[in-house]
Amino acid sequence: MTDGNRDRIIDAFLALVAEKPVEKVGVAEIAERAALTLVDLRREFGTTMEILAAFSARTDEKVLAEGLDAELAEAPARERLFDVLMRRIEVLKPHREAIRSLARSARLDPPLALALNGIALRSAGWMLAAAKVETGGLQGCARAQGLVYVMARAYRVWVDDEDAGLARTMAALDRELANGERALNLFDGLCRFVPRFGGGRRRRRTESGDETIAA
Repeated sequence: MTDGNRDRIIDAFLALVAEKPVEKVGVAEIAERAALTLVDLRREFGTTMEILAAFSARTDEKVLAEGLDAELAEAPARERLFDVLMRRIEVLKPHREAIRSLARSARLDPPLALALNGIALRSAGWMLAAAKVETGGLQGCARAQGLVYVMARAYRVWVDDEDAGLARTMAALDRELANGERALNLFDGLCRFVPRFGGGRRRRRTESGDETIAA
C-alpha cells in the first residue's frame, strides 16, 4: 500500500465527482484519471465509498495535525468547535465542487445519504476530540450526530459563499453551533434525569421482612 497512490486515487475521484454525479463515476475512469491501472486501484480500495471514507480520514488528519489554538484552550466548547470546523472548511476548500456534487446526489439517494452520514459521524467524533469535547457514552454519540447536522448545514452555505472571508459561512456555523448547543443541553439534562428516575427504584424490606420495589 502506498500513500502516493492512495492520494492520487482520492484526488482523481474527487475531480470526477466535481464534474458529474458520484453514481456515474466508475472505477475504470478513476484509474485512468489517476494514471494508474485497475490493479493499482484495487490494491488500495474496494469501492468508491471506501475512497470517500479515505478522503474524510485524510481531512481529519490534516485538521488534527494543526492541534487546538493555544489561545482557545480555556474558551467555551462552542468557540473551540467553531475554530476546528473553520479549519476543516479551509482544508476542504480545494474540493468544494465535489462536496457540492455529493450533497446534491445525497438529497436524491437515501442509501447514499445514510452511507455518507456514517462517514461523517466518524469524522465528527474526531473533530469533537480536537476541540477537547467529551465523546464517550450516549451523550458523546448524540454530540457526534448533532455535529454532523451542524457541519452539513454549514457546508450548505459554504459551497455558495464566494466571499473571501467566508462571512456567510461563519455566521451560519456560529448559528448552527448555538442551536446545537441548546438542543444538546436539553438532551444532557434528560440523560441526567433518566438515571435518577430509574435509579430511584430500589428494593427495600418492609417491616414484615418481604422485599418490595421502592419508586
